[in-house]
Amino acid sequence: MAKVVLGNGQTITVIRSQKNNSMDSNYLNVNRALWDEKTKHHQYSDFYDMEGFLSGKTSLREIELTALAPLVAGKSVLHLQCHFGQDSLSLARMGAKVTGVDFSTTAIELARSLNTQLGLDAQFVVSDVYGLPEVLKEKFDLVFTSYGVITWLPDLTRWASVIRQMLQPDGTFYLAEFHPTLYMYDHDKKEIGYRYFDHTKPYEEVETGTYADADAPIQQREFFWSHSLAGTIQPLLDQGLQLKKFQEFDYSPYNCFPNMQEVGPSRFVYGDLEDRLPHVFSVEMGS
Repeated sequence: MAKVVLGNGQTITVIRSQKNNSMDSNYLNVNRALWDEKTKHHQYSDFYDMEGFLSGKTSLREIELTALAPLVAGKSVLHLQCHFGQDSLSLARMGAKVTGVDFSTTAIELARSLNTQLGLDAQFVVSDVYGLPEVLKEKFDLVFTSYGVITWLPDLTRWASVIRQMLQPDGTFYLAEFHPTLYMYDHDKKEIGYRYFDHTKPYEEVETGTYADADAPIQQREFFWSHSLAGTIQPLLDQGLQLKKFQEFDYSPYNCFPNMQEVGPSRFVYGDLEDRLPHVFSVEMGS
């Protein structure tokens, strides 16, 4: 645990898991530096539409908005891997009491600034997912996470354990995530380039630009992992969570991979595959 003084003079606590081994520390440090840098560019990108968001537009997409709308009003919500908090704050606008968590100090600084600017009461914590129980002792009605999150985590058994620890006895977990079949593709080369099934060894690549701004002057290392559907859902079941709803979608709500084609408002497909390839899945589980 360390104190960090931000540029605006605010002091925040940075939490890092004490259980991380040297491999964990390496991937965390590399990926954290990458997401610190991404945040600096994402906040100004058309992808995140900050002007529209600040004027009242929700950042949530149809898939998760449909699922969460009946669940959040008056409830406590934990948003894991929240980036700079647009979805967290969108949930707060819907009447939820929200806590957003991300390992990027830069992202959390921006999230707190947006929270103040919008006059909302969300709170934001700097922490990697695995270290969260060391500092956050609350239990939540809903734990939420979405889109491009689990690929940054090496161990979904530990992830599921944290989710279970954070949930109220009658709480709900909701995940909307890119389908592991979609992640198999090297989207630039238009061919299968990655594993489907879980593997303990990460991929290590150098990322140029970012999904929100391909021309951003970013060229940094990253570590990421493949996780199958079974490798994602079974650890949650092993924690005693009960599957309420499972869905698969033949489109992505984001144009965030190379060679995507728009097939409708906020609906994109990879190449010309359309409904031949699953793009997103979601799970709703109860404790």
